[in-house]
Amino acid sequence: MAFHTLFPTFVYQEKLGKPALSKSLIQDILSDAKGLLQIDEQGLEWSRDHYQNGYTSYGSMDKLHEGFPAFQELATHLQPHVKRFAKKQNWDLGSGGLELVTMWINIMPPSTVHSLHLHPLSVVSGTFYVNTPSGTSPIKFEDPRLDRYMAQPPRHPSTPKREQPFYTVEPKAGEVVLFDSWIRHEVPQTPAARSKPKKDLVDLKTARISVSFNYDWR
Repeated sequence: MAFHTLFPTFVYQEKLGKPALSKSLIQDILSDAKGLLQIDEQGLEWSRDHYQNGYTSYGSMDKLHEGFPAFQELATHLQPHVKRFAKKQNWDLGSGGLELVTMWINIMPPSTVHSLHLHPLSVVSGTFYVNTPSGTSPIKFEDPRLDRYMAQPPRHPSTPKREQPFYTVEPKAGEVVLFDSWIRHEVPQTPAARSKPKKDLVDLKTARISVSFNYDWR
């Protein structure tokens, strides 16, 4: 063998469960989302500074799985997916396990962006997609070696997607995406975003809606 593939990075994408399950759960989460937009004043204020034109409960209510039945149910259905991801990684968890520690909701109108970031101190991070309108933005992952490329020539346009410096995943409603918490990722602006974004965050039909979460090794 002339070439070896070293240090692979895995991103997991799969349907949460049976279509009927996902459809019912999505409706329950959307109902809670409407309620959060009405009561989460702290989250709305935090979003104005850190999540322009959108809403996230990350800065106010990041343990939704501990207080809302729909999110508690989501946590239950995530468990087998996280176990599958850990098995693929060949992790030896010893006497411990992967524990869900935070869960929050994100509502992104077409003009909202979420710049490159990672999830410090966690092991597995991910997102369950509630609403993905046509043309919605993907989740974009960055090659963690970019700062070490130095004088490397650019990639040829025909380079396979998995060997590009950025890799995009285009999830659909009802799917879950899992990844290592250390890998940087972002959500770019929807290509069809208008120059003057809507200010009505209650328009859930046109927004990219997702539930993000972190697992720690404990």
